[in-house]
Amino acid sequence: MIKLVNISKRYPGGHEALSNVTCHLQAGEMAFLTGHSGAGKSTLLKLITLIERTTRGEVVLDGENLSRVRRREIPFVRRKIGMVFQDHNLLNDKTVFDNVALPLIISGIPPSETGRRVRAALDKVGLLRKEKQFPITLSTGEQQRVGIARAVVNRPPLLLADEPTGNLDPALSREIMGLFEAFNHIGTTVLIATHDLGLISQLQYRLFTLHEGRLIADGTTQDLNNAA
Repeated sequence: MIKLVNISKRYPGGHEALSNVTCHLQAGEMAFLTGHSGAGKSTLLKLITLIERTTRGEVVLDGENLSRVRRREIPFVRRKIGMVFQDHNLLNDKTVFDNVALPLIISGIPPSETGRRVRAALDKVGLLRKEKQFPITLSTGEQQRVGIARAVVNRPPLLLADEPTGNLDPALSREIMGLFEAFNHIGTTVLIATHDLGLISQLQYRLFTLHEGRLIADGTTQDLNNAA
């Protein structure tokens, strides 16, 4: 599903955020991406979503070399990807329903189909009864659930998350991680950037570790327990 081949990303001024990273995530797999603050986790996700372009190397998504994707083709590539952010990025002047519906409206999905898909996504994250509320009235955990519903409403084969539990307490963090597992169990490929080693050490998935822009380990979350 995702193949990174010797990718490097150098920003203006000379800072190299990623250096010669090579890894491969199979379709239907779930994995975590960890490392210290500034290790390159967010940059790697931005390369997959074409928010940024590689300086060197190749990012291959679902068999497509992203370095060959033209600017006007980027929206079509992004339809394959659902993205969850730490700070939700919800529109506070729109209802929960309208926030989740936004990707479908942009894609030109008919209103009747939009309503069905939005309610199905909200049902999966346990917020169907709150579709008419505004994000400001929801708890932090509920707002994150809205963000997840918005990310999956277009049924993308790939779900990316950047520190999705960073603002949540341990109990809520585990609930949110359970939602990602549920989507993975129905075939969605999931890659989560996180620094919450205590949480992911309780799970059994692939683990990529970055340090100063380099991939220093490609193993499993159980390696965290073995190292302890």
